[in-house]
Amino acid sequence: MTTELSFWGHACIRLDREGRRLVVDPGSFSSPDALTGAQAVLVTHEHADHVVPDQLRAALEAQPDLEVWAPAPVTEQLAGVTGADARVHTVVAGDRVAAGGFDVAVVGGSHAVIHPDVPGIANVGYLVDGTVLHPGDAFDVPDAAQGVDVLCLPVAAPWLKLAEAVEFARAVGPRVLVPIHDAHLSGAGNAMVDRLLSGLTPGEYRRLSMGAGFTLG
Repeated sequence: MTTELSFWGHACIRLDREGRRLVVDPGSFSSPDALTGAQAVLVTHEHADHVVPDQLRAALEAQPDLEVWAPAPVTEQLAGVTGADARVHTVVAGDRVAAGGFDVAVVGGSHAVIHPDVPGIANVGYLVDGTVLHPGDAFDVPDAAQGVDVLCLPVAAPWLKLAEAVEFARAVGPRVLVPIHDAHLSGAGNAMVDRLLSGLTPGEYRRLSMGAGFTLG
């Protein structure tokens, strides 16, 4: 079985395998096509650049086989969708779920600190099939994620310093590093980040354009 990983803008990635489609963090900066044909959606936290509740509610209504896994602040906003309550699942760090035919370990727990005056929120990461790590907005390093095939690495955010991204990538030690969470950057900014990270991080550094991807393994 082969799995295809593709990038759909900002923090959104998609995994496809044998007609099954898993989407992570289809937020306000992501392509509106990201959810098309999905059977499973994973959301790391409640910020708009990672989830648009109205959009996800509409998808749940339109796609009767779609299921969603997310922390409580997100699932609470999806309550009441006709016929969908059983398809919306609340997760916390330490959970393990089967999502759209993919094995998913839930990791992390808290969003990275933006500023001491900004209230903290829940944030979970997802380790999919033991091979792809999407950390959401945090740099927690779960033991099971060390040496993963692919790390989706946030590279620009109010909470993020580039040195922290480098150290996180080094701690995980992926075979392939895919930069995400970059909608805040200009083209010149992305070029600068790519130049620095590709020289300082382990593994193969792969910048993906919208909708582009590659086969895992």
